[in-house]
Amino acid sequence: MAKLKLKEKDLTRLGYPQGKVIGIAINVMLKHYRRMPKEEALDLLRDILEEPESYEADPNVNPIVRELLDVEVIEEEREEISLSQDVRPYPIFGKEGIESVTTEQMDLAMRLPVVAEGALMPDAHLGYGLPIGGVLAVENAVIPYGVGMDIGCRMCLSIFDLKPKFLERDRNGLKDMLIQNTRFGAKSFDQPFDDEVLERSEFKEIKVVKKLRQKARQQIGSSGSGNHFVEFGLVEVKDPDNGLGLREGMYVGVLSHSGSRGMGAAIARHYTDIAMQTCLLPKAAKPLAWLDLDSEAGQEYWLAMNLAGDYASACHHHIHRRLGHAIAEEPIAVIENHHNFAWKERLPDGREVIVHRKGATPAGKGVLGIIPGSMTAPAFIVRGKGNRQSLQSASHGAGRRMSRNRAKASFTYEKLKKHLREHRVELIGGGMDEVPFSYKDIHQVMAYQSRLVDVLGSFTPKIVRMDK
Repeated sequence: MAKLKLKEKDLTRLGYPQGKVIGIAINVMLKHYRRMPKEEALDLLRDILEEPESYEADPNVNPIVRELLDVEVIEEEREEISLSQDVRPYPIFGKEGIESVTTEQMDLAMRLPVVAEGALMPDAHLGYGLPIGGVLAVENAVIPYGVGMDIGCRMCLSIFDLKPKFLERDRNGLKDMLIQNTRFGAKSFDQPFDDEVLERSEFKEIKVVKKLRQKARQQIGSSGSGNHFVEFGLVEVKDPDNGLGLREGMYVGVLSHSGSRGMGAAIARHYTDIAMQTCLLPKAAKPLAWLDLDSEAGQEYWLAMNLAGDYASACHHHIHRRLGHAIAEEPIAVIENHHNFAWKERLPDGREVIVHRKGATPAGKGVLGIIPGSMTAPAFIVRGKGNRQSLQSASHGAGRRMSRNRAKASFTYEKLKKHLREHRVELIGGGMDEVPFSYKDIHQVMAYQSRLVDVLGSFTPKIVRMDK
């Protein structure tokens, strides 16, 4: 096989910024992937650019990730902001299942001078800036990396009035429906649906967002890589007082997990750059740089973040619309919820705060949501209890118990295939970094948060579509 050849113009076409990162990326690819076909190499580089957080644990490409995320701060005559010497106390749910490096990362966030309250969910693990599973309330500020790269990443479940045998009648046909009606990673639809979200005024009024409209239009209705998925499965409604108007029993469902695609990632990078230039924090805390909500940049980011969240929702609606049409059914209930987002909320003392939920599910009293497990473990339909200790939040999934790189090195494809057979799950795509064994036990995670949510039902995956 010929040696991989990459040029600077190849990366600029992908959207890589001019400068040092392109040289680093080319060197990394030639060192570790020199026998990879060029198109596959470009797909990998595109995925890294769009979702660098997903590749932080991969030592081969980590130099690219560091250069994309660790934006150089332009030092002006501005005094560095001091952190508090004391860590503001915060509750940890399921502490025994959370590594010390994760709590240390949360401790650092709880020393910010703008912080009001915080909490750590039972699926928490190390992230960039704020831990995944971290909830942070701050006053009159928003932290772009407290929201994360994949702004508005969310879950969406459509429930159809079909009997379970529907999923066994023609599995190959359902697999083909998933292949035809979903796109992942660098792939998109040749003819994406139009959507009113693409006509929003933010695309005209915010400079950085204006440049992203064409990409947003091209990628709408598609899903990211990594742990993003679309699945057919069995829905069991267990609580007669479920608020969905559904009787107890078994149904067929479509469950999806994805976010705001390249647009959200570009917004996150742009405003993190500004935050780091204007909010000078000690080196260890740099990723927690914030934007004052009274500033022009803070107001712009807030509008752009909400646009990205609505765009993520539209992507899910397109996925479910396509699959509903494919099976010739209309859903009888739909449940969806954001994570990786920031909300304006009030504390019991009346203070308005910005609550960042980075990999955490809103769980206000009576609020419905979905908390997934893995490709073979169930997801749970939940109703929030409005627990004030958790800032009305819950976990956003099972949470990783090992890095992607460690997962790939620890398990064989034969073990994965055996596990899938045992659970009668068909998998389309999916990498070894997403094997079920790399995740925490979702049943234990749910037990840790029994004070945060009530379980109304479950979704058991049967046909799973992921990237690759």
